[in-house]
Amino acid sequence: MSQVTMSSDTQATDPATNRPRLVVVSSVGIAQILAWGSSYYLTAVLAGPIAKDTGWARSWVVGALSIGLLVSGLVAPRVGHLIDRYGGRPVLAASAILLACGLLTLGLAPTLPIFVVGWIIVGFGMGTGLYNPAFSTLAQLYGDQARGAITQVTLFGGFASTICWPLSALLVEHIGWRGACLAYAAIHIAIVLPLYLFGLPREQRRPPQIAMKANAARPGQVGPDQRLAFILVASGFTLASVIMTVIAVQLITLMQAQGLALAAAVGLGALLGPSQVGARVMEMAFGRKAHPIWTLVASTVLVAIGLGILIGVPGISAAGIVLYGAGSGLRSIATGTVPLALFGREGYAILLGRIAMPTLIAQAAAPTIGIWLLGSFGATTTLTVLCVAAVLNIFMVAALIPFARHKPAIAG
Repeated sequence: MSQVTMSSDTQATDPATNRPRLVVVSSVGIAQILAWGSSYYLTAVLAGPIAKDTGWARSWVVGALSIGLLVSGLVAPRVGHLIDRYGGRPVLAASAILLACGLLTLGLAPTLPIFVVGWIIVGFGMGTGLYNPAFSTLAQLYGDQARGAITQVTLFGGFASTICWPLSALLVEHIGWRGACLAYAAIHIAIVLPLYLFGLPREQRRPPQIAMKANAARPGQVGPDQRLAFILVASGFTLASVIMTVIAVQLITLMQAQGLALAAAVGLGALLGPSQVGARVMEMAFGRKAHPIWTLVASTVLVAIGLGILIGVPGISAAGIVLYGAGSGLRSIATGTVPLALFGREGYAILLGRIAMPTLIAQAAAPTIGIWLLGSFGATTTLTVLCVAAVLNIFMVAALIPFARHKPAIAG
């Protein structure tokens, strides 16, 4: 798969020119805040009220999210094919409808099995509507110029928990957890769906004969000289997703196990969001001319150093969390930009779907892995295992650098 360089003539007929770039990025970015906040981040606020109101085991209430993530991983490759063939606009619009249907099912669920079915539907919505489909859509629209748009969308996404956790808490307080789910369902139909339909341009459908040229690799398939790079990218992203999901679920517990009071642990955990957004702003301001592989290198190194500080120097846990958060924030950008830079625009949506599948499946399993590590070996050993995994990830990323040297950086 070759790197595609867009000429000015190509850019002139690019579908993205039918909408100002600011409109496209803002539409996708706002939709991402609401999509993440009403799916991935939903149980952080609603799990307690749901378990208390229904009597369902909290482990099942939280575990249903893992089922949804598993579903999103299984559908990711197919979603990539759909975006490559039809463009991102109809797929993202479908995600808003799926998330609305899933949330409606959650809000009306009379029994736990129906509640789980609701999360399965939400899983389809996550698979068609979170970062990977959004990044694929931007790559379809902007090609080699997508890096800046991807970074800007992650800036929006960084505020998902900051905005939606308080909103969820407010909704639960006034209309209950069921009302909160129904309100989010209405938001997807009234706000998210129009953002996609009116904020994104229509793209021309790609006939099979264009997507599949004679004597060329199928879209989304890498050549023999790129196979190792693909394995390293997919393995590194999968390992990083396990590390970051375990931390996201267990950070407060890990901090408390090291002797911090709940309030202090929560206060330190609150540093994650600003650290992620701050790192993304820095990348957008200073890193756009460098190859995206260096964003991935910085992400991996910062995560390892941050975890190392949490283990070895707990007295400066705040610094460790800030560095870890910065690395986590950069990872979101690298997820979209590194595959585009290494493998090119052609078949990018399909390729990103193939990478997303093991990543999301691992993400679904990560909470269980974290609970087992913490329960069996304690906080220090858990952090040590995660740190060792982060160091291993550095070596994987370092092995990618020679591949990046032969590829131009994508512009923003």
